Order: sequence, then structure tokens, then C-alpha cells
Amino acid sequence: MIEDIARPAAQGLAGSADIWVVLLIAGVAVLAGAAVQSTVGLGLGLVAAPVISFLDPTLMPGAMLIAAVLLPVLTLLQEWRHVDWRGIAWGVPARVPGTIVAVWVVAVLAPRALAGVVGAMVLGAVVLSVWSFRVRITPGSLLVAGCLSGFAGTATSVGGPPMALLYQHEPPARVRATLAAFFLLGSTLSLTALMLGGQMDTRTVVAGLAMIPCVAVGFALGNLLRRWVDAGRLRLAMLAVVTASALGLLVQAVLG
Repeated sequence: MIEDIARPAAQGLAGSADIWVVLLIAGVAVLAGAAVQSTVGLGLGLVAAPVISFLDPTLMPGAMLIAAVLLPVLTLLQEWRHVDWRGIAWGVPARVPGTIVAVWVVAVLAPRALAGVVGAMVLGAVVLSVWSFRVRITPGSLLVAGCLSGFAGTATSVGGPPMALLYQHEPPARVRATLAAFFLLGSTLSLTALMLGGQMDTRTVVAGLAMIPCVAVGFALGNLLRRWVDAGRLRLAMLAVVTASALGLLVQAVLG
């Protein structure tokens, strides 16, 4: 089973790297992303998805979604009192149409093309984050953000930016808790849709489960960073890393 994960299904780093090297690099990326998300509310998919797509695009988005489920659970155990349940009530159902479209995209797109989609979406999220335009939190904006998040989260595992942009001016605890609730419910929906659509194989599940301990360590590290590191500077550093990864993915998708 482990050997199956190492067998390359597409060109890329996974074609020449030993499975343990692949899992180690992916695990470090997941740990770093979990630490960022634990601190500022999102970042696991933004940091880790480009790296995993480089290592083996065929593991996306299933492995990333499996690994990511634990983090919102841990966050909610700490900060559930700060969840904006009204926003969740509007945003989560809106994920359904976006999720349905994304399952079709995952089924028809080649791994190389999907890597390009990841890169474009992540880069777009970075641009919007830097721009930081303010959108009022209304039922309409929640529906739109929920639908976009459902598509992006299911197709690429990077579903946080649309909702994060809505809540970026809210208190930090409210942002983290609300996004965690949205991620938990949304990721469960996306995983179910991918399984029903036949897009989850054994090697993807094993790879995702193998990265879960890294999420737990990243969560613990994020709790420490939250006390000692300025979230604004950490966010800027994260955006720089994500931008480089996204650009690399786009080059990979164009040049092959």
C-alpha cells in the first residue's frame, strides 16, 4: 500500500523521490500550514496544497481534505463560543452547488491541469488578500462566498479565502472559530461528494491519514505562535510563500 503511494501517476517530484521523502516534505508543509491556520484562521490549504500538488498531483484534493479535517475540530474545542452561527447557516448550504461542479472538474481534468487550477486559485486568493477590499457580511455575500468556497475546497482543498475575505475585519477569535466551523462542515461535505463521485482511492486515503499527526503538531505550534508572533507579520510571510508556490504551479502547468 505504501509502495502504491510512491508509484508516480504523473510527472513531478513524486516520479523520482522515495515515498518517505515525499511524505516528509508533505508533512512539513502540512505542519507549517496548520500552524499558520491555527494562528490567523486559514492557511493550511494555501500553504500545503501547492506543495502536495508538486509532489504528486494525483493526491489532490482528497489527501489534503482528509488531513485538514482534524484542525477545525481542535480549533472549535477551544473557541466554539465565538462562532457566527448565522453566517454558518447561510454559507454552508451554499457550498452544495459549488461542490457538485467541483466533483465534475476533478473527474475530467488531468492532474497537470488541476495543478494549474490550484495555482490560479491560490494566486487569486493572495491578490484578494493583499487588496483586502471590504465586503459586508450579508445573506447574499455569504451565499456567494459559500458557493465559491465549495467549488474551490472540493476541487483544490483551498476553500478558505472566500469566507475569510468576508470575516477579515472581525475579531481574531471570531474569525478562527467561524472559519473552523465552516471548514469542518464544508470539508465533510466535500469528502462525501468525492467518495460518491469515485475520486477517493486507497493511496489517497492512506496519504491523508499519514499527514494527520502533522496537523496536530502544527495546531500546537500555532497556539504558541499566537502568543508570541504578530499575526500581521506572520500573514505577510505566509502570503509570500504561497505566492511563490502558486507561481511555481502555474509554470508547471504551462511547461509540463
